[in-house]
Amino acid sequence: MSENDFSCVVNIKKLTPDAHVPQYAHFGDSGADLFSTADCTLQPMERHAVSTGLAAEIPAGFELQVRPKSGLALKSGLTVLNTPGTIDFGYRGEIKVILINLSSEPYHIEKGQKIAQLVVAPIAYAEFKEVNELSDTTRGEGGFGSTGLNK
Repeated sequence: MSENDFSCVVNIKKLTPDAHVPQYAHFGDSGADLFSTADCTLQPMERHAVSTGLAAEIPAGFELQVRPKSGLALKSGLTVLNTPGTIDFGYRGEIKVILINLSSEPYHIEKGQKIAQLVVAPIAYAEFKEVNELSDTTRGEGGFGSTGLNK
């Protein structure tokens, strides 16, 4: 793979002149950075849909996933509330990032700041078929915490 190999093209439209087209920070990164187009302050436990000033034309068979920035999550308690946020190929409106401040301190987002990552992902379509019985497995119906926390 080289720096010029891409699996698809996502057309991006700037809705405001100060918007930043998503960009990969390093070759090989899976997420491209998304940037805020406005200043705002999130109080502790407050959530807000932060504008990116962008709209996208996503190829059929793909979706865009909005994911948190690990540095913002660790250092400031800021994360994407509905992670990953899904942007379907038919959506043409503004991409907004639903951020929540999980810290005990207010967090100020500055215009032009990196706020999230955008990942392009292929979609697998399934046929959902109703049945009366499911096959048996060793896990069975064991759900949350059923495998424990230790080896």
